[in-house]
Parts: sequence; C-alpha cells; structure tokens
Amino acid sequence: MPESAPPKRAVVIVFPASNCDKEIGHALEHILAWDVCFCPSHESTLPDASLYVVPGGFSWGDYLRTGALAARTPAIQALKKRNEQGCPILAICNGFQILTEAGMLPGVLQTNHALTFICAPQTLRVDSTHSLWTQAFPQGTCLSFPIAHHAGCYTADDATLDALEKKHRVILRYVDETGETHQDANPNGSCRAIAGLTNEQGNICALMPHPERALYPWHGSTDGARFLSGFHQSLLKTATSP
Repeated sequence: MPESAPPKRAVVIVFPASNCDKEIGHALEHILAWDVCFCPSHESTLPDASLYVVPGGFSWGDYLRTGALAARTPAIQALKKRNEQGCPILAICNGFQILTEAGMLPGVLQTNHALTFICAPQTLRVDSTHSLWTQAFPQGTCLSFPIAHHAGCYTADDATLDALEKKHRVILRYVDETGETHQDANPNGSCRAIAGLTNEQGNICALMPHPERALYPWHGSTDGARFLSGFHQSLLKTATSP
C-alpha cells in the first residue's frame, strides 16, 4: 500500500443502488475498529487507505449487465491504479461481478443455474491460505456466510480454471456441512464450486458470499467476523514483519 496510507483506514466505493455499503462499513468500524470513508463512484481520486472495498448491491440496478456500468466509473479506474500499487481490495458479491467486468479478475459471473435469486446461509471451505485473506485459517476450515445473488455462477474456460487452481487462487469453495463439494452443495452452479478468488498478486479478494452479514450470533453465524479479523491480523503481521 502507499507509504502515506494511514493505518486501519478503509475506503468503501458507493454506486447508485449499492445496498451493502453501510453493512461492510459497520463491520469494519465495529468488528475491526477501523476508520471508514465512503467514496461515490463518480470520484476519480481515491483517498489513501489500508483497504478498498467494492461492496455488494445492485449497481445501477443491474439494468444493462450485472456490474457493467459500475466497472466503467471513474472510481474503478482509480481503483485499478491502487491495484497496481498492491493495495488490498475486497470485492463482495456485486463487487466481484464489477471486478470481472473491469478486467481485474478472470472469468464472469453468470445467472444462477436455477434462474432464481438465492438468499440463504452457505457453508464454504478455505481451499488456499496463500493470501492475506485466508492465511490465518488452517486449510480446509469451514465457514458459513449468507449468499444473496441472482448472477453468482462463476464461469471460466478450463485453461483459466486450471491456472487458478495451480496458482492457489481459489480461496473459497461451496461445500456441504461436512466440507465436501458436490452438485447439491453448489447453490449457483459455479465452475468447480468456486465461491472466492484472489488475483495473481494476492491483494484482491473477491467472493460472492457476504461476510458482513455474519458478524453476530443473531445473524446465525459469526464467521464473517472471523474472516475479516483473520485478514486484519495478517495485515498487521505483514506490516510489522522486518
């Protein structure tokens, strides 16, 4: 991240019709005690920060194609420059769709195989610890976050999928409660049950499930808080490493 970035500050980019920006802001403020700045998508300059978030929601109502309009906003162009600097970027649900539309991640998010919107708790398995986002967890750890999407079917060609696997970029997969992958445990039909990815440098984390909706016992799971806290601890460890 830039040397001038204040520690523990996050910037959440807000698009017209975003509906999970406040929730992830709440999670970062109340679970991690970070400062949070909300930045509208028409801004061409992003403040210095330790983390940039592209939140879930339905940017521009998904009227053209999911994430397509948001991917062309000044804020996403500015985010590409932050990405080149290696800044941590978290993209959740619509954020994942936006980053694939922006060419910052491979593949696309297509309509769920059942052709319906799905909103439900979902078990996930940590399948790679080669990233800031998951290195705090033993490989194979199962977590539970809700999903809430109509276009969450991650799709890419076999060569791309093989490259993602080879480089340990698949960080989360959809599984059943025993940690096994199979068709019935894959809610949207994603290729190889992929629920979350990193970019090649490992600074981007993109996932369809919503960790910001699993913070408190009354949410039904606190695993979202565990996930964000794990990233926080890894970031601190990296910052203090000689």
